[in-house]
Amino acid sequence: MHPKDSLQDTAAWFGLLDQEQQTRVRHDVQFTHYTAGAMIERKGGQAYAWIGVHAGLVKVSVGNPEGKMASLTGVPVGGWIGEGSLLKHEARKYDVVALRDSVIARLPESTFNWLLDSSIPFNRYLLHQLNERVGQFIGKAEYDRLLAPDARVARCLAELFNPLLYPGKGEMRLDITQEEIGFLARTSRQRTNQALRALEDAQLLKVEYGAVQVLNLDGLKSYGQ
Repeated sequence: MHPKDSLQDTAAWFGLLDQEQQTRVRHDVQFTHYTAGAMIERKGGQAYAWIGVHAGLVKVSVGNPEGKMASLTGVPVGGWIGEGSLLKHEARKYDVVALRDSVIARLPESTFNWLLDSSIPFNRYLLHQLNERVGQFIGKAEYDRLLAPDARVARCLAELFNPLLYPGKGEMRLDITQEEIGFLARTSRQRTNQALRALEDAQLLKVEYGAVQVLNLDGLKSYGQ
């Protein structure tokens, strides 16, 4: 199946559109495959499309000229990012990097703006997403400064199951390695392993080979409080 024929599975907003709007989106959206570690979008580049994760897992990060990097968030299947840069007509303020082989959807800026002009449900969806993202980053700023590594790993995993930001995650299992979790939580692989064991002992999740099964999402969200 071509990715354009399964947009409804990885773009929750697609089902809010009428037939004409869906037809144009299918015609205009483009898909690109990236291997693990590839740069998808670079900080400072002009935003020209809304970006969705159709397959795989990506991270949003920032860095400085000295090479110091900081991961801002992870984006699993179903997540769409970059609407702020489009709305403000500005250059991107972050890098987007593939943590594993990924398929990225790009909806052109012109189509994105046409949906804003023609679809009230799309506007509402975007408003809720922007509000949720603000809350996410406020929370991240708080726990990055105040929480121990175990709690940071717990919150990092909880973020990836946010039903508003990442509606493609219908199940409570996520294919993600300990190394990928460490990248997102900014903890070493050894420290990430210790944190996952602690969370498993607390019966909040189950660690599987190359995956995590969440058993108590609310418990992850509040862990360490």
